[in-house]
Amino acid sequence: MLTAGAAVLAALTPATAFAAEEPLQGYGRQQLRWQRCAADQPASLECTTVKVPLDYADPGGRTIGIAVSRIKAGSAAKRHGVLLMNPGGPGAPGLTMPAGMEPLLPAEVRERFDLVGFDPRGVGRSSPVNCGLTADEQVLQHPYSAATFGQDVARAGSVADKCWARAGDLLPHITTRNTARDLDAVRAALGQRTISYLGHSYGTYLGAVYTQMFPRRADRFVLDSALDPALVWRGVLRGATEAAELAFTRWTEWAAARDAAYGLGATPEAVRAAFWDLIGHADRTPIPLEGQLFDGDAIRAQYPAFVEVEAVTPFIVALKAAAAGTPAGPSADVPAAAEAPDVDNVVSAAWAVLCGDVRSWPRDPEQYRRDAIRDRAASPLAGDLGAGIQPCAFWKSAPREAVTVVNNDVDALIVQNQWDPQTPLAMAKGMRRALHGARMVTVAGGEGHGVLVTGRPSCADGDVTRYLTTGRLPAKDRTCS
Repeated sequence: MLTAGAAVLAALTPATAFAAEEPLQGYGRQQLRWQRCAADQPASLECTTVKVPLDYADPGGRTIGIAVSRIKAGSAAKRHGVLLMNPGGPGAPGLTMPAGMEPLLPAEVRERFDLVGFDPRGVGRSSPVNCGLTADEQVLQHPYSAATFGQDVARAGSVADKCWARAGDLLPHITTRNTARDLDAVRAALGQRTISYLGHSYGTYLGAVYTQMFPRRADRFVLDSALDPALVWRGVLRGATEAAELAFTRWTEWAAARDAAYGLGATPEAVRAAFWDLIGHADRTPIPLEGQLFDGDAIRAQYPAFVEVEAVTPFIVALKAAAAGTPAGPSADVPAAAEAPDVDNVVSAAWAVLCGDVRSWPRDPEQYRRDAIRDRAASPLAGDLGAGIQPCAFWKSAPREAVTVVNNDVDALIVQNQWDPQTPLAMAKGMRRALHGARMVTVAGGEGHGVLVTGRPSCADGDVTRYLTTGRLPAKDRTCS
C-alpha cells in the first residue's frame, strides 16, 4: 500500500516530481514536443529539442537547443528507462544513432529501454559550429617534414583564427563537461531520475565524465572502445599512433605466414622491408591506384587499417603491383575516408572540444617539431602524425575549467577489441583504472574500432545484454575469444 507521501509523489508529473532535486529547475520542467525526425528515417524515430544554458555559470542567460531523438521501448510493461547514446568523435552527430543501433541490439534490450540519441552542443542540429575550413584544413593529421613545417604551423594558426572569428561566442562553452551537463538536462527533461548510457570511442570519455559529475544519476553505463581519461587530448592522438606500431608488427607476422598467397616476404623482417621499400618508391614516384595517387605519407596515413590484417593486405599487394606497373586486380580495396554529414562542422566541433577541454597543449611550435621527430623515430609508421602541431597551440583562450579527473566507483561495463586502431587496448585499460566499480571484457583477437557498434557478433555480447537487462556486471574482468 502506498503511503500518503508516496501517493502524492506518484500523482505528480515526472518533471514536477523531480523538480525539487534539480539544480536548474526550469530546464527540468520543459514540455517536449515530439515529431518524426525525417522522411528518410524510420517513423519510430521521433525528435525534439531540449533547451539548455549556453553557459551553465549563467543559467538565466542565453540558451541553445540540443536536438534529441528517441525510439520508444518495445514493451511498456518491461520498460526500465532510457538508454542515451553517443557515437564518438568528438564532433560526430548522434541524432540517428537509435535507428542505427536498434537492429544491432537484442530484443530483450530493446523492449526495456527508450533508445535516445542526440547531437552534442556545437554539432549537427545543436547550435553547430562551422569554421569555414578548406579541405586541407579539415585533415586532422599531417606528416612532419622540415621542409613543410612552416606551412603546418601556418595551417594550425589559420584554423584557430577562423574558428574564433566565426564562432567565438560558442567556442568557450563547447566542452565535454558542458556536454555532460547537457546529458543531465536531457535526463531531467525526459522525467528520469537516472539514465543508462552506451558510448563509443570519445563517447566513452563523455560517459565517464558524466559518472564523475553526476554519479547518483548513472544507472547502467556501457563503454565501447574506451580511451584513457588521463591522456586527453594530445596523449590520445600520440597513443593511437604508438599502438599502430604494435599492429604493424603483428601484420608483418601474419603476412609472412601467408607468403605463398601474397608474396610480401617469407619472414616478418622481409615483409617489413618490402613495405618500407614501397614507401620509398612512393616518395620518389607516387603510385596510382583506383583513381588516387599515393605517396609514402599517404600510405602511412592508412595506419589504422593494419589492425584488420585480412583487409589491409590486398591493399598493400595492389600498391606493390601498381608500383611495378602491373594491374592491381579485383582484390584492391582502397581505404576511403568515412562519410560525414558536414565535414566542416565535424572537424570544427572536434577542435572546439579537443582544444577547449584541457590546458596542456604546448604553445611553442618547436615543442611539436621535437615531439614529431622523436615519435617518428620511435614509431616510424605514424608517430609524427600523432605528434604534429595542431590548432590548439594557437587557441585564443584557455579552458574555463580544468579537465575532469575521472576517479569513481560507479558501475560500468567496458568492452574492448584487442586490436583497435583508434582507442588501443592500453587506453581501455586506463579507463578501467579510472572506473573502480567497472568491469572490462576484452575480445581476444578482436579487430577494429568498436565491439557493439559494428554489428558483428562478439563474445562480449552476452555480458552486455545481461548487464543492460539485469544490471549485473561480470564478477571480474575477463578476456574472451
